[in-house]
Amino acid sequence: MVNDAGGLTFAVLGRLRAWRDGEALELGSPQQRTLLAELLLRQGHAASAAEIVDAIWGESPPPRAVGALRTYISRLRKLLEPEREPGAAPRLLVSVSDGYALRIPRQALDVARFEDRMAAAARARACGRLTDARDLLGSALALWTDEPLLGLAGAQVRSHRDRLADRRLMALETRLELDLELGAAESALRELAELTARHPLRERLCALRLIALHRAGRSAEALAVYEETRRALSEELGLEPGRELAGIQRRILAAAPGTPAPGAGPLTPGERAVPAQLPGDLADFTGRGETVAELCRALVPGHPQAVVTVAVSGIGGVGKSALAVHAAHRVREDFPHGQFYADLQGTGERPADPATVLGSFLRALGVDDAAVPDGLAERAACFRTQLADRRVLILLDNARDADQVRPFLPGTPSCAVLITSRAKLGDLPSARLMDLDVMTAREAVTLLGRVVGTDRTEAEPEPAAQLVSACGFLPLAVRIVAARLATRPTWTLATLNDRLADRKHRLAELRVADLAVEAAFALGYHQLDERARRTFRLLSLPDGTDISAAAAAAVLGLAEREAEPLCEALVDASLLESPAPGRYRFHDLLRLFARERAEAEESPGQRADALRRLMEFYVATARASHLLTSPGAGRRDVASPAPGLTFDSADAARDWLFTEASCLFAAVGQAVADPSPAVAPAADLLLMMDGLFEYGAHGREFEQAARAVIACALRVADRRSAGRAYLVLGSVYYHADRLVELVPVCREALALSRAADDPLTTADCLVQLSRCDHHMRRHDAARERLSEALAVFRANGDRLGEANAFGALARVYLALGHREPALMVAEEGLALHRALGSTHLVGHALYQLGIVLAGTGRTEESAARLTEALTLFGAHRNRLWEGLTLFRMAENDLAAGAPERAARHAEQSVATLEEVRDAWGRAKALAVLGHALDLLHHPDRARASRLAAYEIFLRLGVPEADDLRILLTRDGARESAGDSARDGAGAGARHCARKEAAARPVD
Repeated sequence: MVNDAGGLTFAVLGRLRAWRDGEALELGSPQQRTLLAELLLRQGHAASAAEIVDAIWGESPPPRAVGALRTYISRLRKLLEPEREPGAAPRLLVSVSDGYALRIPRQALDVARFEDRMAAAARARACGRLTDARDLLGSALALWTDEPLLGLAGAQVRSHRDRLADRRLMALETRLELDLELGAAESALRELAELTARHPLRERLCALRLIALHRAGRSAEALAVYEETRRALSEELGLEPGRELAGIQRRILAAAPGTPAPGAGPLTPGERAVPAQLPGDLADFTGRGETVAELCRALVPGHPQAVVTVAVSGIGGVGKSALAVHAAHRVREDFPHGQFYADLQGTGERPADPATVLGSFLRALGVDDAAVPDGLAERAACFRTQLADRRVLILLDNARDADQVRPFLPGTPSCAVLITSRAKLGDLPSARLMDLDVMTAREAVTLLGRVVGTDRTEAEPEPAAQLVSACGFLPLAVRIVAARLATRPTWTLATLNDRLADRKHRLAELRVADLAVEAAFALGYHQLDERARRTFRLLSLPDGTDISAAAAAAVLGLAEREAEPLCEALVDASLLESPAPGRYRFHDLLRLFARERAEAEESPGQRADALRRLMEFYVATARASHLLTSPGAGRRDVASPAPGLTFDSADAARDWLFTEASCLFAAVGQAVADPSPAVAPAADLLLMMDGLFEYGAHGREFEQAARAVIACALRVADRRSAGRAYLVLGSVYYHADRLVELVPVCREALALSRAADDPLTTADCLVQLSRCDHHMRRHDAARERLSEALAVFRANGDRLGEANAFGALARVYLALGHREPALMVAEEGLALHRALGSTHLVGHALYQLGIVLAGTGRTEESAARLTEALTLFGAHRNRLWEGLTLFRMAENDLAAGAPERAARHAEQSVATLEEVRDAWGRAKALAVLGHALDLLHHPDRARASRLAAYEIFLRLGVPEADDLRILLTRDGARESAGDSARDGAGAGARHCARKEAAARPVD
């Protein structure tokens, strides 16, 4: 519906009339008026041309009915939108497929207001607010001015008139019933007498009149009215009075003179009232198949030993009420003695009073007003008594807490209670707790299609998926965007996507009529105390996908033992999720709402302090992890003023790093994006996360974060931070085999670190460049860089850097033919790693020593060292280095004359390195595999392996490509290799790569 109808209002509950800003409009011919009435009564839904023709002319349409219809449509459009520009699309009376729809706000039509007030009255009555319900019904009935659609003719008009008149009569009956429940029997009698005279065959009116007469002390007159009605039913319809009317007559006959009313005495089972209070099910209820089935099974178990209680919790707008009503309808046949419903208004300022609601339930069971006890405990006991031998379902919607629910719990296992609540009712005895999550992407798109039309979602499948994703798959949000699209047929899904793209204004877009996601969240937020609200606000500030309890404590500036109960309270209120013990996260839209509250209620300084505390915690903890997993490292200049976590073991430190990785990257990005960036802590945090590189993990995230830090550091002239971030970026390229980009980045890092007097960063850059030199077979240059790096490491007490440099230097010596020095420094590096005590770094040293031993012809010793290294890498779940070690073992197998074992190790290496996406190592393993297969007389497979390795090396621009080209040429594969070269980087690119590339480190 449009939000503004230009001051138009319409009436159908009497003569068809329309006004603009209070001035009556001339609606034209009877046919045009019938057309308007038909569209108004469809309340925004489209009517096809054929349906409208039938409504106007019935079975005798004129020859050119459709043309006449178009004329009436044109006239109505001019009447409704007189200021519309020629050629502009109409906003109100729109074309839809082969028909038309009139899109006006609900409040602009009297029958819509009538229905809304009826629905509000039903809700008030279900909550026990009987006076409010009666007043609402009175205001609804006051909208009627005469017979509906007076002055219009036709079969369709008569059908609408009859339907509307019946709705009015039902509203009257309900209002009169409330009059009786509120003790106003005397005042209701005159109206009941008039109504029964006009509708002598309507049994419900007669029943109400009997009750009113009896309660007024006029039982004899009540019995006479019953007899008149019985006679009329028999003569007119050939029927006897129904069970309700006959039951009331019997109770009047059995009652002593002066008794208050029928229903106060005990009822026999056959005469019991059967409440059926469930709200209507949603026609477009979508998905949730497994959840609905689970809920139905829980409500109707085989042989319950106690009353069945199921509590469904979840965030506002997730569809708890819709799910509960849908499931209740599915099992209603299993509860033949009735179904109760009450909205307990738990999110409102004044939750429903259990005593009032229980009074309503007791009256629905046939207990007279005078027999309903006064106190809550007495009413709860009476309710249990009434349900003792019944099978009844009780649906308590929107409960505030367990205390509000307890009085409604029956005492016998024949009944079931279904509760919805934002709070997790863990303190409700013996309750089955179910936490409702958001929809799946498929369910959300299906719901969107059911409201806007599947033709629109199928025409724009990608925007449809993006739209529900922007809604966080929250049913309320999906329904809101669907309603907006349904009332804006000219909008594409992509149009609304564009409006939702701005996260700062997304919640403002998720609003239609009186539905708003923000309002749904606000109800839960305002129920919190101030400490919980502050927790909710501040925890939304970090960009990480989730947050640990320890990190949350840092954000809040509290000890973890104080912060965790606050987080758990938010989880219990369904304002925060706990995906794992001690970890918390927001739903996307709740995070946006919480940030809005933080911006409104926290000062810029308070918000900045929260993020500063988090960064200090992350830096301190990452440094503790780094020093424990890399003992001997000399990064003493990385420090934090705040304490972080401590770890009992290197494994625990490493696990923390992997668990928190995404949050750490988010913190880095957020720190440098701030208008007052914290670039130095961000660079230090990245540096302390280098343990992730050992596992080939998070390359893309490292690159994005490093580039962001570099840009920020250069902008604020922080050369130290820029150099460190360039070093990290070089490590990204090193592990990703991006050889062309590696050398210039390392040179930039080296220049910046020298200028900033950052010696350990300088030394790390020298080691990185030495590996490039070695890989490109510039071994003398590599030796010079490593000698300089070793001096820096020793001068700064970085024994870990020294040990790593020994390993690299051993490989350089071996390449230069200096076998004894190579063995000496390799063993010295291993001894130093063993002394430092890091087992996974010992694995690296064993790997380097194994390669040197193999290069000196000591294959058995090499195999032993490599096997030991493989065991250590496996123990640390380091798949990258497992794969690299396996191809080195395959090389040893070939040297030992064991091609079958070599092929087996090489195949394992190829599979492992493909898993971790290490291109250089996989190419080396493929080359070794080709050699082994050649020796095993599988020439085709051997050539295929070598060709695959050649293509990878060629793409990387490394000298191994030239080595393999020689082998392929010798095997007669020159033409195939040449084709591959032309399909790959080409000779020019290869020349550039060999000239510019940063080589793969010494693996």
